[in-house]
Amino acid sequence: MSDIQWQKSSYSADGPGNACVELAHASDAAILLRESDDPHVIITTTPAAFLALIRGIKTGDFDALAG
Repeated sequence: MSDIQWQKSSYSADGPGNACVELAHASDAAILLRESDDPHVIITTTPAAFLALIRGIKTGDFDALAG
């Protein structure tokens, strides 16, 4: 998986302690996710499941879990 091009938000600052989630596309159209401070742990999901997660975040479905 070394040829994967990981992307992170342009809002993420570079430097120590600035961990963020990074995304990439796999060759089979899967979405790959990893946390920048633990890059060897990779989660694979489908585009549909990832879109559902993003929609849930935007609509506040997970806000109760943050507190």
